[in-house]
Amino acid sequence: MNKEGQRKKIILAVLMAILLLLVAVELKAAPLALPKLGLDVGSSDKPQDVALSLQILALLTVLTLAPAILILMTSFTRIIVVFSFLRNALATQQMPPNQVLIGLALFLTFFTMAPVWNEINQNALQPYLNEQINQETAFQKAASPLREFMLKQTREKDLALFVNLSETPKPNGPEDIPIYAIVPAFAISELKTAFQIGFILYIPFIIIDMVVASTLMSMGMMMLPPMMISLPFKLLLFILVDGWNLVVQSLIMSFR
Repeated sequence: MNKEGQRKKIILAVLMAILLLLVAVELKAAPLALPKLGLDVGSSDKPQDVALSLQILALLTVLTLAPAILILMTSFTRIIVVFSFLRNALATQQMPPNQVLIGLALFLTFFTMAPVWNEINQNALQPYLNEQINQETAFQKAASPLREFMLKQTREKDLALFVNLSETPKPNGPEDIPIYAIVPAFAISELKTAFQIGFILYIPFIIIDMVVASTLMSMGMMMLPPMMISLPFKLLLFILVDGWNLVVQSLIMSFR
């Protein structure tokens, strides 16, 4: 039985070797076809094809600039900077986490910018999708509500700075100011406003820190970190005054 079993194993091994050899020969004779991917730029006799390609290129460019547009042309900058100041004033390190603050700032941005985006949708996007206006007209109508929002929140001093630096003729009205001068002026105005709100937020928490530090020094507990004692009092004060409600309400009302 042992010899018979060994003979069967040898025959099976030989058959497997022959099968593998046949498969290798077959693969060598007929190589595996792999798909080929490529991006070609060809010529076209139709101007419509070129215009469509340029529109696709412009759309991709706008999509790459979408984060910068969201940050610098909306209320996002003021909201996220104020939230950062608030967290530093509370001295809670990474609580709330960055993901929570950014998510809340995004949804508050959607809330405050909803009237502007609704106007853009009604006057620019929907007519363009219904082929009632062309692309240039749609862009002008979409930029108008954003210009109005940014100009309303921008200080005249900051706006005059970039108008003078651009060396353009003196504008007769807000509609003559170029968009590339409005955006940076709006950004630095938002930063200044956010820093002012952050300074006001710091005041009550600094008072708590000073009271706790002076109390510990008078008691001779100089080795005990004041931050460890003041943190619970800061949290208690923030909870008692319903701090998140007040901060969010103040932020939203500051845009109106």
